[in-house]
Amino acid sequence: FCSFLEKDKILDTLPIPTVTMMPQHLLLLVPMAAAYTLNVQPSFVGRSASTRLTSTLVDVGTSAFDPAFDSVSRYQDASNFFKNLHLEEQLEEPTMTLREAEAQHGMPWKTSIDKNVADDELLYMKFWEWQHSFMEENLTDLKYEACTNGETDFSFNVNEKKKARIVNICASSKEYRKIRMTYYDAGDNTQVFNAVWYPDPEYNLPVLGIDILAFNRKKYLAIVDFQPLHEDESDHDATYEHLLEPLKEKYDSLKGRMSSKFYDETQFFSQQMLFARFDDENVVHDDLFPAFKSYVKTHVDLVKSTERNPSQKEFVMERQEAYDEYSAERDPATGLFAAMFGAEWANDFVHDFLFSMSEKPDVSAIPTAFVGGPPSGRKP
Repeated sequence: FCSFLEKDKILDTLPIPTVTMMPQHLLLLVPMAAAYTLNVQPSFVGRSASTRLTSTLVDVGTSAFDPAFDSVSRYQDASNFFKNLHLEEQLEEPTMTLREAEAQHGMPWKTSIDKNVADDELLYMKFWEWQHSFMEENLTDLKYEACTNGETDFSFNVNEKKKARIVNICASSKEYRKIRMTYYDAGDNTQVFNAVWYPDPEYNLPVLGIDILAFNRKKYLAIVDFQPLHEDESDHDATYEHLLEPLKEKYDSLKGRMSSKFYDETQFFSQQMLFARFDDENVVHDDLFPAFKSYVKTHVDLVKSTERNPSQKEFVMERQEAYDEYSAERDPATGLFAAMFGAEWANDFVHDFLFSMSEKPDVSAIPTAFVGGPPSGRKP
């Protein structure tokens, strides 16, 4: 089948009158197409892409039973479809390593964009650096994924006038279909580290969500959680809260309760979520950083110790899509992005990068004022 795709020039030169494509021949292509598309997915799997793919396969499969089926024209349509898939795969092929993508925008930064900041300018940069190194050392076939929706490059943006910048990288591995990392630097005004780890859909396991923020170096907010895909923990491939409970017990400062202003903590949040609002920066170094590392290590161990189940991929992707929808609708940082980088960019960034399986609303619906509160969450 691979050679069939690679020999697309031969298809273009075949004399059409001599091609006799019987319906049963085309039927053979359907399972092959399904197998191919399960293993070749764009970096950001959105609803429009999956719907287009499904309708194409249904059309190819059902037309074989049509008495008026035109085998020659359908054969050409099918061959063009596969050639387009192959072309998309080539266009999606990463051209750099994760480290090269990181260095493209000077990461890890050593100084803030705001030159008036004197001490510990990039409060959460050590979270970024540790996670990146941990991913390299512990994940299988770690690969860079392009930070784009096909039109906009989300890897970096800056507002020089307001002294704010944002950098993003995205990766995948055998264990995780998508890991994204974001660092937002606006000097002492705002520092943010955000990361989300989506397990490969052959694992029916929670998403690892991390949101850590600092405002004016006086108010701090932190959320680290194994965010469940299902209301009942037992509906996952493995239980996990018993693994988190002794980790959380070590840190009284991280046992806060979430406000219901933006999120319902009964949806897509676990009972062992690390949550904290505090005004003592020492909590970041003494409690939050070691707790963050423990949760990341435990999540990777959980994935690696769980047996794959390919039969549940579609179901798991539906739940991850629900998570994206819930999060995109409620993320309070959307207004910040709109104020700093424009409403259109913010709308695309939230729905095409941060939560890439969510439905994108009209840009006019985006608020332009930032409201503080917990970041990324998900959907019922």
